[in-house]
Amino acid sequence: MRYPCAALLLVFLVGCAGDPGDQPSSHPNVLLILADDQGWGDLSVHGNTNLSTPNIDSIAHQGALFENFYVSAVCSPTRAEILTGRYHPRGGVHGTSAGSERLDLDERTMAEAFQAAGYATGAFGKWHNGSQSPYHPNDRGFGEFYGFTSGHWAQYFNPPLDHNGEIVRGNGFLADDLTDHAIAFIEEHREGPFFTYVPYNTPHSPMQVPDRFFEKFDGYVPGMQNRDPENEDLPHLRAALAMVENLDWNVGRMLTRLDELGLAENTIVIYMSDNGPNGWRWNGDMKGRKGSIDEGGLRAPALFRWKGRIPAGRKIDRIAGAIDLLPTLTQMADIPVVGDKPLDGLSLRPLLMDEAQGWPDRELFTFWNGRVGVRTQQYRLDGEGRLFDIAADRGQRVDLANERPDERSKLQADVDAMTAEMGDYTADDRPLPVGHKDFTWLPARDATTRGGVERSSRHPNSSYFSNWKRPDDAIVWAVEVEREGTYEVEAYYACPPADVGATVEVDFLGATMTATIDEAYDPPLIGEADDRFPRQEGYTKDFRPFSLGTMKLAQGRGELLLRATRVPGSQAMELSAVTLRLND
Repeated sequence: MRYPCAALLLVFLVGCAGDPGDQPSSHPNVLLILADDQGWGDLSVHGNTNLSTPNIDSIAHQGALFENFYVSAVCSPTRAEILTGRYHPRGGVHGTSAGSERLDLDERTMAEAFQAAGYATGAFGKWHNGSQSPYHPNDRGFGEFYGFTSGHWAQYFNPPLDHNGEIVRGNGFLADDLTDHAIAFIEEHREGPFFTYVPYNTPHSPMQVPDRFFEKFDGYVPGMQNRDPENEDLPHLRAALAMVENLDWNVGRMLTRLDELGLAENTIVIYMSDNGPNGWRWNGDMKGRKGSIDEGGLRAPALFRWKGRIPAGRKIDRIAGAIDLLPTLTQMADIPVVGDKPLDGLSLRPLLMDEAQGWPDRELFTFWNGRVGVRTQQYRLDGEGRLFDIAADRGQRVDLANERPDERSKLQADVDAMTAEMGDYTADDRPLPVGHKDFTWLPARDATTRGGVERSSRHPNSSYFSNWKRPDDAIVWAVEVEREGTYEVEAYYACPPADVGATVEVDFLGATMTATIDEAYDPPLIGEADDRFPRQEGYTKDFRPFSLGTMKLAQGRGELLLRATRVPGSQAMELSAVTLRLND
């Protein structure tokens, strides 16, 4: 059996508070931390003097650092590969929003493997592999979840969040709040074993960070620049550096708490990111950034620590990737992989533990936006068929396709074969499940519109609908009701006094109900005041629920459709989500 690995911060924890020797090291606890949009170059351990990351760096100093670790070009594919040890197209993940980020239900996750082995499992942060149950993290092996399931969140201070499938209010800056909950989970389960996953939301935009971290970089002029410095946007860069230093502070909080609980000596720590940087900044002369399948978009930090087991200060030059995380961690924890699907990843334990003998040459494939590339130990074949000797030319400045045609032809043949094997993985007719559990959240992100209804941002994640004016306007979710029954329908809405009185009809498979929006609620846009740099995504509002009443939903697949049959004001309402709660 093979075992995979991925791109995050992982910490294996073993032992009980005050007595780390009580817990068997063959079944260590696990803490897995993943940064969001942090580039390889956004760490001082990789040579960046523009910022300081001593806590993250300490993981490498006390353990191992992979010099050639690769993830996907964007967020959700990397997360799927981490969780499953398989290339993300195999699991149905082909985008970042509107349902394309969902991990197929027949895929088994790393969390399920640890849960089946008796571990307490918790995830704290950005999930981004499906929202509605059974795609929700509570259904994919995590007994505890606190965070958000979307790929982008519009506000980082006191935002609405998901706690085990229910909507709650966050407390303070989101990365700090996630850390608080992760530490509390570790404390609660310190007798072990536990698997703790902390997929942070930063430095992904919006570029928000507490004052005490931003003050250092306000007006800062970086000493190290991107290979194309004219592309740098200093306000964005400054905010990103501040957000990374906030991450470092939070990582330090967790590492310190492990020390205080007596868990550090039997802990495996891995720190990783999910893709290249979300802006042009120093990144080791590499080509590309987030969204690119070049080195700069795919090479990521990967730092592993297990005191007394992984030699300190170790640097590993063998190529590895997100698909390797699951087999690595399950093997090091001495637990079986669940499910019977073949893994694409390899266990990195031999490389980490100085046990590698005859480590095989391998290829790592990347799929994104219709492009497929491959990386070997020496070469990269990019999505346009250009060949680069990465060992000699990390910056991909010299195309060797004509000079080394045999190598290029071999790698292109491998890409073609892998492309054929994956097939058209972007074809997607999966409905959104309703009624798998009593509560179902249907955000605007997952809906389509008809007529003149407008989305608040071209980025569906964390968006809402407006301009809902005419009877032929509609908002539609393609759903499958798994349990027939009576559901309470709530709309998360905003409506100024002048627009009160609209009549809204809800339809599913011929069953209808109507409700009148008779309460004004007109919150302002939020987010801009906290932004350190103007965002591309839209702003949000503090939407609140309005009960549209109850209706009987039959079991089956169809369109859940909302239309406004009467609009006395400028629009029916602004809508961010609909929720369905089964009452019987």
